[in-house]
This record gives sequence, structure tokens and C-alpha cells, in this order.
Amino acid sequence: MAGKEQKRSKSFVPRRRIAGPPSGLTLGVVVQRRASLRQVRGMESRTRGGDSLSVGRAVRAAENEGVPGAGSLLAAGVRGRPLAPAQPAPCCDARPPGPGRTRAGPRCLSFSACHRLHSKSLSDEENLKLFGKCNNPNGHGHNYKVVVTVRGEIDPTSGMVINLTDLKEYMQEAILEPLDHKNLDKDVAYFADVVSTTENVAVYIWENLRKRLPAGTLYKVKVYETDQNIVVYKGEETTLEK
Repeated sequence: MAGKEQKRSKSFVPRRRIAGPPSGLTLGVVVQRRASLRQVRGMESRTRGGDSLSVGRAVRAAENEGVPGAGSLLAAGVRGRPLAPAQPAPCCDARPPGPGRTRAGPRCLSFSACHRLHSKSLSDEENLKLFGKCNNPNGHGHNYKVVVTVRGEIDPTSGMVINLTDLKEYMQEAILEPLDHKNLDKDVAYFADVVSTTENVAVYIWENLRKRLPAGTLYKVKVYETDQNIVVYKGEETTLEK
């Protein structure tokens, strides 16, 4: 009996704990950095089946043949499965909003209006050639969408750049009251001598809002005449998106 125990103790080899590969790397990268994937997979194909036991045998065989880093593959498998993703780095700046912290916040509204694209500086023929069907004498209408973005320091008490209730009232006064359900060319004095293009509508809204908002807080006005005709105005620059 003692002889059997002695024989068993000699043949028993405890399994060595194998460190896993670094997190965040796919197996392909680990193989590329640490071992020859071709060698390991070739050994795996010589084992029976494709279960985890066969994978382990393949990697151990690779270790015996001197494939560097093959032990780390045993922990991950050699079937191209991605390893656990890397944990995101902790935020380096988790301070609460306070003086000196800035934020840009948009607010949207919609209004309906009609207009006609027609320049008094051009003849009827020139206007028709330039504006096409938008020069229809009877005009046409749009459901405009306006996105107003304000920017500034976050108030440490309220946590806002500007009181949203105040911003809503400013937009009501500057946009909805003068423009909603109006003929822009006939009901809005600004467009008596200015062609009511989307660019000029954006400028008009900007100027109206700037008079009401705290100095320096108005950052951007974006006007959607249609889903394809969009203008962004930032005071000194205008961008047309189509």
C-alpha cells in the first residue's frame, strides 16, 4: 500500500497557476506579442476535438516546444475570443461645477411663417432665375426650427449657465412673437428691404436675442428652414448646411 502511495506521489505533478494576459487586449494581440499563433493552433489541431481540454493540451505542448508566452494563452483560450475589456481610466477631473467652468446648452423651438425670395435690386427675370420657384409671387411657407445655444460659466448655486425659464421667455420675445404665423416680407419690418433667406432669418434672430441675453452668453443660432436647408450663425460667421 505504501508503495502505491509512493508511486502516485511521484507521478502526480501539481498544475502550475498560469497568469492571464493583460486586460483590454484581444487574443490576436496577445498571440502576436507573446507567441506564435500558427504554432499554437497547429498543435491544437493535432489534439482531439476543440474543447477546453484540447486547448490546454495544445498550449502545454507549445510550452514544451519553446513557444514563448504560451502559458498565458491557456487562460484565455486560442479561439480568438476577446478578453475582458480594460477598465476605463478614472476621471481626472471630477470637480463639481463652479466658477470658471463653462458649458454650452441648446434650446429648441419651432415657428411657422411664409415668405417670398425676391430682391428689389434685381429685375423680375433675374429674381426668377436666381430663386426659381421660391420667387413665386404668392409666396410659400415653412415650419422653421430654431436651436439656440448659450455658453458661459456654470453658476455654482443654480448649476446653470442661464435660468432656462428666462431663456424661454427671451426666445418667445425674440422669435415667436415677431415671426410665428407671419408673412416675413410684409409683417416684419426688418425684411422690408432684406431678402428673407434662411441666412438673414438667422441673423435677425441672433440680433434680437443678443439684445435680451446677458452679454457674451449667446453662442450659436441654428435655423432649419427644411431638413436639407440649415444655417448656423455665430455672429461673425455663417455656415450653410444642405
